[in-house]
Amino acid sequence: MMREFEIERQFDLKIERIKPNRGIYFLNTNKGEMCLKKVSYGIQKLLFIYGAKEHLINNGFKNIDRFCLNIEGNPYAIVNEDIYTLSNWIDGRECDFLNIDDVSKSAKVLANLHIASKGYDPPEHSKLKSDLDRWPSIMNKRIRSFDKMRDIVRKKGIKNDVDMIYIKNYEFYKEMAKKAYNIFEKSKYYDICREIEDEKSFCHHDYTYHNIIIDNQDNINILDFDYCKREVRSYDVANYIVKVLKKNDWDINICKSIIEHYNSSLKLRYEDIFLIYGFLLFPQRFWRVCNRYFYNDLLIRQNVFLTQLDKLINERENYMNFIYNFEKEFLIKLD
Repeated sequence: MMREFEIERQFDLKIERIKPNRGIYFLNTNKGEMCLKKVSYGIQKLLFIYGAKEHLINNGFKNIDRFCLNIEGNPYAIVNEDIYTLSNWIDGRECDFLNIDDVSKSAKVLANLHIASKGYDPPEHSKLKSDLDRWPSIMNKRIRSFDKMRDIVRKKGIKNDVDMIYIKNYEFYKEMAKKAYNIFEKSKYYDICREIEDEKSFCHHDYTYHNIIIDNQDNINILDFDYCKREVRSYDVANYIVKVLKKNDWDINICKSIIEHYNSSLKLRYEDIFLIYGFLLFPQRFWRVCNRYFYNDLLIRQNVFLTQLDKLINERENYMNFIYNFEKEFLIKLD
């Protein structure tokens, strides 16, 4: 149980009202509306995130959920061994991924975030978070896991609907994963990782609609940097494209608008686009659903996984048309 008076004491404020809100707490205080969040990671990681946000603000990228400092100058409170962060509440609406204007403007903001991230030296006592050099290894491991999950199904005496869907479809997705891995092997991935390391930039790593808040002045604010880390920018761009296009029937024209608006601030080179293509090819969503089903979330009802897999399989034709159009539009030099 959170002790509210400890939050008040450590952040030197008075809570007038507290309301749970999607994993966080909305606070009415004598210092205004605040967002209180219990974090699931340690102080070293939190300091990396705090430093990243301060770095963005110092570089002019100010529309973010900046951490408030406690009475000792730290960006957290410790209550009953739990760690809490506090930030000003940003009032507004979530980005609408069905609104092309929202989508395009947010793509440009992502590029501006990447520009402002350059030159980040994490603060003392923080833990550097990085996925540089890791993606080929991650992909290779997940490719092998397709066969391991197949073996789990084969050993079952009675197979349910999820098991049967997996057996019928895993080869397709495994082949897509192998193609993605081969793209990374042919790419300049490791050279780009060295560039990112040298320029000391980072990615948001969870750039999606509920972390993009458009306020009453039409400013785009970015929230929740919990997953930010050193990473190739192509990851953020590809991840954003997937999250938008899965809601828009994989419309290549929306993808073109995303890349065009990103490019208006920070130009993507051919080698960056090639990596985006590799990320787009990898069946991360199918792998994640199946991995949760076979290994992690056995208490979740079977029909939840069934619904998720049906949705993925039903969009396959549109997705493959999108991949074809992406190659034609952006990868003319592709062998």
